[in-house]
Amino acid sequence: MADELTPETPEEEQPQKKHKQRKNGLYPGVSDELAESMRTGWADTELHGLEPIAQAAHTAARRAALSARFPGDRLVVPAGRLKTRSNDTEYPFRASTEYAYLTGDQTENGVLVLEPSGETGHTATVYLLPRSDRENGEFWLSGQGELWVGRRHSLAEAEQLLGIPAKDVRKLADELTEAEGPVRNVRGHDSLIESALTDKVTKERDEELRVYLSEARAVKDEFEIGELQKACDSTVRGFEDVVKVLDKAEATSERYIEGTFFLRARVEGNDVGYGSICAAGPHACTLHWVRNDGDVRSGDLLLLDAGVETHSLYTADVTRTLPINGTYTDIQRKIYDAVYESQEAGIAAVKPGAKFRDFHDASQHVLAEKLVEWGLLEGPVERVLELGLQRRWTLHGTGHMLGMDVHDCAAARTEAYVDGTLEPGMCLTVEPGLYFQADDLTVPEEYRGIGVRIEDDILVTEDGNRNLSAGLPRASADVEAWMARLKG
Repeated sequence: MADELTPETPEEEQPQKKHKQRKNGLYPGVSDELAESMRTGWADTELHGLEPIAQAAHTAARRAALSARFPGDRLVVPAGRLKTRSNDTEYPFRASTEYAYLTGDQTENGVLVLEPSGETGHTATVYLLPRSDRENGEFWLSGQGELWVGRRHSLAEAEQLLGIPAKDVRKLADELTEAEGPVRNVRGHDSLIESALTDKVTKERDEELRVYLSEARAVKDEFEIGELQKACDSTVRGFEDVVKVLDKAEATSERYIEGTFFLRARVEGNDVGYGSICAAGPHACTLHWVRNDGDVRSGDLLLLDAGVETHSLYTADVTRTLPINGTYTDIQRKIYDAVYESQEAGIAAVKPGAKFRDFHDASQHVLAEKLVEWGLLEGPVERVLELGLQRRWTLHGTGHMLGMDVHDCAAARTEAYVDGTLEPGMCLTVEPGLYFQADDLTVPEEYRGIGVRIEDDILVTEDGNRNLSAGLPRASADVEAWMARLKG
């Protein structure tokens, strides 16, 4: 990795500003002759006639709805800034969900501003970093310059792509400092913007904006449903990739599984939507096992919880619990089939007009029945459910909203989410599980260390539901047959 220049960020640089050298850089400075050479001799690379991004019409409709909800208020939605991983290296940038949802843009430092216009409307402007400045050398001297991290779109290009007027974000903080009237800001993404607004916003107003944007994402439009299906289809292929290399994972570790799925996510999408859970053996009993450094052994189960995130930032969230050698043992099958039956009941409960909680209750009822049947809990089942006794082994809720965030709509009001009603266009996971910890002395020894979860992404339709991840088999016999085909 090249290391000569300063990691300064371009939004903080003004024309003619001198660029400081890295402390231990090999070049002592920039001669006047070199600076002059770098200023000239470059072709015009401006792009013209660009087509709008696929979701441009949808983002315009979302902004219109947002405008109608908060008439007269200036609305500020930042994308966020690069975060340092170590010294002068940064984490890969991921724009804030709210910003990407409203603009379709994913570049760091971007800010969407809706300025009140007339009695009820707003004028939208997206503030972005312009092309790197070739006059002052920023394009090759700054660690975030064009020759170091790649070309940015010009403001004119961004306007064509996004369908929103674009301005230079480096001037925005000063403009906001001088702004008057009520302001609402999505907090937690851009400290510079928050500092400029510190005396103009209130926690209550900002929270109302965050809650609205969370609830607005509950019902997906046509574009979003297509992206979620694309994410699920890629995820299916990622699971197939994993099955084909389980022998290599046995020779190494869970990391081989993680890397295999990640390759599919990066080739077909933007990234994984969350840290992949590649939990073999008793690690499957740890709900969010993301260390992925354990052994992969024949005869054990692999709980793989992973999802591809598309280029537009919509993610799948799918789990399968697979026999590493291709065949479930009798006890593994017993537990797996119970979870499968529970999931079947949950999926059947997903339909328009149903309560959000219905699929959870249906799934938990089946699991409670199994635990009583197996003698692990004393019935009746209604008593078990009333006291939540099944939770020793079921642990988590049976699902959540899904979209641009793996746990989408998280800031929504309780009455609009878990106490709400399902509508066509909502997408959620159904993911019951049973987890018998390796040190649980309340269950027979043969149960200990077995964890099973089955998870699918379910779209609420006009007449019921559609399983977006149905490309992966779920019934135990089907899983075994599928694995046998893939392993050849």
